Amino acid sequence: MDTRVVGIDVSKDRLDVHVAPGGEAFAVSRDAAGLEVLVERLRPLSPGTVAVEATGGFETVVAASLCAAGLPVVVVNPAQVRAYAQAVGKRAKTDPIDAAVIAGFVLATGPEVRPLPDAATRALSDMVARRRQIIAMIVAERQRQKRAAGRMQKSILRLLKALEKELSEIDADIGDAVRGSPAWREKEDLLASVPGIGTRIARTLIADLPELGSLDRRQVAALVGLAPYTRQSGQWRGRSFIGGGRAKVRAAIFMGAMVAVRWNPTLRAFRNRLVAAGKPRLVAIIAVARKLLTILNAIIRDKRPWQTA
Repeated sequence: MDTRVVGIDVSKDRLDVHVAPGGEAFAVSRDAAGLEVLVERLRPLSPGTVAVEATGGFETVVAASLCAAGLPVVVVNPAQVRAYAQAVGKRAKTDPIDAAVIAGFVLATGPEVRPLPDAATRALSDMVARRRQIIAMIVAERQRQKRAAGRMQKSILRLLKALEKELSEIDADIGDAVRGSPAWREKEDLLASVPGIGTRIARTLIADLPELGSLDRRQVAALVGLAPYTRQSGQWRGRSFIGGGRAKVRAAIFMGAMVAVRWNPTLRAFRNRLVAAGKPRLVAIIAVARKLLTILNAIIRDKRPWQTA
């Protein structure tokens, strides 16, 4: 890579910055003033990539601010960065060292810069994530209810009532957001036209996979973590696995695949052919999920609803 790259390590109160090649390093505060200074210092450098490590949400405002300033931002996976650090023998770990490691990781791997979701998409993603959290709390309380007695039962029932009310309200908010946007409304209708895809899965895809329809089938499968990776050495052949990517989207696609093998004739026949050919049922359902994702990607790309063959 001929152009400069910038690695940024994000902590709660501070941003450590490393420019490579060259080794320039500095730090700014993680607040409005610090972000303004950061943008002013990076713009004259015209970096090819500004990499921010995902740090439990602290990176969101940083990435959005840099993107708004017209800088090419990519949010990198911390597990991959740490694996790179171990591969090059960087055992020490401080914030300035981490920033240098992030810059080195970008030079070595050249991650693709993609547009960040806009404010409306981020807000929808937050609502969808909150809905998942509320459902998890409801499930946990119902499990406790089975073992509780007396006054604890009353406490759990009160909390369940409040959680179910909150779930109903956030469902309404998500529905209003999606149906209030012509672009999202069109996407939801296209996605929900596929047997096996309901409004919940469609809205998860709109919120957490905005790239759907803009990538080819291999790229979108890799992004979601449904692209199989092989394990082999010499004549030894190991099992292929899937993983990585966007786990929440992958879970939604798996749920859609489980429904589709019952109600979608095309995907049911596809699964049955795989099972008849001797594929394990889990392998077959993974293949169905990958095929379902490919179909949804094509439907959004072509803006044509599902048509039964």
